[in-house]
Amino acid sequence: MALDGLIAFDQHLLVMLNGSDSMFWDHFMLIFTNGLTWVPLLFTLFLLVMKNNETMVQIGLVVGCVLLGVFLSGGINGMIIKPLVARLRPCDDPMLKYTVDVVNNYRASGFSFFSNHAANTMAIAVFMMWLVRSRLLSLTLLSWSLLNGWSRIYLAQHYPLDVVVGWLWGAMMGSVAYYVFYRLYNKVSPPVNYISSQYTTTGYSNVDIHNVMLVLTLTICVAIICALLTMTGSY
Repeated sequence: MALDGLIAFDQHLLVMLNGSDSMFWDHFMLIFTNGLTWVPLLFTLFLLVMKNNETMVQIGLVVGCVLLGVFLSGGINGMIIKPLVARLRPCDDPMLKYTVDVVNNYRASGFSFFSNHAANTMAIAVFMMWLVRSRLLSLTLLSWSLLNGWSRIYLAQHYPLDVVVGWLWGAMMGSVAYYVFYRLYNKVSPPVNYISSQYTTTGYSNVDIHNVMLVLTLTICVAIICALLTMTGSY
């Protein structure tokens, strides 16, 4: 009975949060949820790692552990959890698909529980939070992950519970990946604490962190412009 109540609440919350009467937000969310939109951000994060680590072993270790975090968060979910739970997406659920707003007939494949978008972005955000130790970068990447999760609810691709569980799972797997990184990194590099206004405590340049902020800001600005152009039929 408790499970039925939770599912009913989840469905009610979805109807409240899904969609809007705004063409702008419809087009913006379609752009925001697209993985290709965030290639520049991910590339800039890779440059941040390259510029602030001295050896290819260190760089490879960071990249490898990020990929481990993504595999633990989204890979295991896609291969095991989603098929096992087999929860239909809201846009495909016979009881809801005519009730929820589906933008431009966008329907992702696969099952709904839980959200890979939420899990993967949160795993990356949490790993980078532990790695860089910058409050600005941490808040920005966490916000990026939260907005990615919201876009999935807005587009009726996931229920709110799918997204919340994805965030929690991603945060745990990002932390696990960082723990693996931390144990291995101390074997190939001596621990160093940086005391400087130009660097974080783990040695990451604030200038390079600001470059990540700039790319993220520009990406959102481009998404806004593309959404406006799509509204006017110019894109």
